Amino acid sequence: MSVARAAMIAVVLLPVRAGAATAPNDLRDLRLGTPVKALPTKGYGGFACAADPSIKLADWSAYQTCPTSADGTRTIEFRYEDSDKTEVAGQPVRLGLLIDNEATVVGLKIDTDPNARLYLRKKAFLFALQVRARFGEDGWTCRQQSPTAVEQPVGGVFIHEHCEKTTESRRLVLDRQLYRDPGQDLSQFTSATQLTILLPGGRD
Repeated sequence: MSVARAAMIAVVLLPVRAGAATAPNDLRDLRLGTPVKALPTKGYGGFACAADPSIKLADWSAYQTCPTSADGTRTIEFRYEDSDKTEVAGQPVRLGLLIDNEATVVGLKIDTDPNARLYLRKKAFLFALQVRARFGEDGWTCRQQSPTAVEQPVGGVFIHEHCEKTTESRRLVLDRQLYRDPGQDLSQFTSATQLTILLPGGRD
């Protein structure tokens, strides 16, 4: 990947708020550490509980309606309301904000959309490379699983990887997969990336 390409991805993935003198936001105008009451009131919609998407929410403030996870946080799924597509770096994604019991945003989930068009879904595992270009290649601790009877290479490539990295201000958890079950049709395969951005010392 060229330096110019990596720089472009960095801007698209996590844009800096106009006029901000501190570190960039985590996504658009969303930033970890923000109180729920201070979250943007425009630009986002489709609010629902990640643990039970059938539970629809009117806005961010209804987060307490959602079930609490083992770590005490609640996750709200959402989408861009001011755009036809919810994408990050050109990849269709599902988004979620993690909110703690003190009504503060402590995490952000960006997962590639498994229901995206086949052309884009094939590339979903590459989103992890864009993430690493944004946050830097150094400092990641990764482990790679081995193929199994139901997880075999796709076109000679097998990926089932879990990586983590901690910086001064963020803890990053990055998973990506590319494999298929040989017992299923060739069109059935897994290609995905899941990124969770947390405050240091946050949930596992």
